Amino acid sequence: MNPTENSRRIPFSAMFNFRDVGGYPGHDARTVRWGRLYRSDSPHRIDGTDREAFAALGIRTVIDLRRPTEVDRDGRVPDLDGLAYRHIHPEHADWALSRHEPDSSLARYLADRYADLAETGTAGLAEAVGLIADSANAPVLVHCVAGKDRTGIVCALTLSVLGVDDEQIAEDYALSTEASQRFSAWLAEAMPEADAPPAPFLGSPAEAMALFLAELRERHGSIEDYLRHTGVTDAQLAALRDHLLEPPAPR
Repeated sequence: MNPTENSRRIPFSAMFNFRDVGGYPGHDARTVRWGRLYRSDSPHRIDGTDREAFAALGIRTVIDLRRPTEVDRDGRVPDLDGLAYRHIHPEHADWALSRHEPDSSLARYLADRYADLAETGTAGLAEAVGLIADSANAPVLVHCVAGKDRTGIVCALTLSVLGVDDEQIAEDYALSTEASQRFSAWLAEAMPEADAPPAPFLGSPAEAMALFLAELRERHGSIEDYLRHTGVTDAQLAALRDHLLEPPAPR
C-alpha cells in the first residue's frame, strides 16, 4: 500500500525531518512515485529501533550534502548491508559571513543564500541530481544537517524537473519548519547547555523557496536550463521523469 499525504513524514526517535517526497502531481497528470526519493536531516544518530525502521525502507543510496567539517564533527549514516554512501559538498559560503538581521525578511535572506549556493555549488548539485536520476540508485535519501536548505534545494530542483508546481514545492519545503521545532525540543532536552539555533537554521517559510525558484528561472530561463548549465544532461533529465513519475494512465 502506498503512503498517503498524512504519512509523508516517517517518524524516527532521533531524526526529525525524514519524509517521502512522493505523491505530488507532475508532468502529464503523472504522480511522483512514493518510496523512491526521501529527504531528511542527518541520519548519523540512527540506532536501535531507528536502524530497523531505516533498513525496512530499502534505501540503496544516501547522498550526504554536508560540509566535510560537519561530517567529521557528527559522523555519517551507519554502514548497512546494501547501502551506498556518497558525500557531495556543493561549495557555498559560510552563512556566518552574511548574518540574518532579526528585523529583516527571513524568506529574502534564505532565498539569497540559496541563490549563492546555486551559483557556487553547481558541480555538487549536478552530481546529486545525476545520482537521483539513475534508477539503479533508488530508493535514495538526500540529507544535510537539518534537511531543509541544501536538501531543500536538491529536492526542489528535482521536483521541478518532474513537473511539480512551485507552490507545492514551496509547501513541501515549508514542512521543515515543524521538523525544526521537534529538533529544538529534542536539543533542549538532550543538551540543555546548548544555545538555541538561530532563526535561519530553524525557519523554512514557503516564500523563500518560491523566491529562489522564480529568480533562478529569471537568470537561466528554466530550471532545466539551469541544471544543464551545471552539467546535468538531457538524458539525466529524461531519466528523472522516467523512474520518479508513475507510468502514464492507460488510454
